[in-house]
Amino acid sequence: QVQLVESGGGLVQAGGSLRLSCAASGSVESIRTMGWYRQSPGKQRELVAEIYRDSTIIYGDSVKGRFTISRDNGKNTVYLQMNSLKPEDTGVYYCKTGWECGHEVRDYWGQGTQVTVSS
Repeated sequence: QVQLVESGGGLVQAGGSLRLSCAASGSVESIRTMGWYRQSPGKQRELVAEIYRDSTIIYGDSVKGRFTISRDNGKNTVYLQMNSLKPEDTGVYYCKTGWECGHEVRDYWGQGTQVTVSS
């Protein structure tokens, strides 16, 4: 199993920046993917960014060019640098990992961190 601890959320004005961190512990050698999802009021949870073991990166369309995901393998931590923030980026941001267990991949989620962007 793996445990995830997020940090870095907060309140920022539109146009500002924030950096989120997600530290993994436990059986980290079986981590296949790590990424960020967000849930805004009245909306479904959506992909923000995800990074695979082979360093392939996927971004949600709404954050391309503004957000950057990166990984520090030594610290088992993934970061999300968010620039040019917009009010519509407001939501709870969840760290997620795809963890390999035999032939299946299990999803583990962090507790979430609130990001609020004021206009």
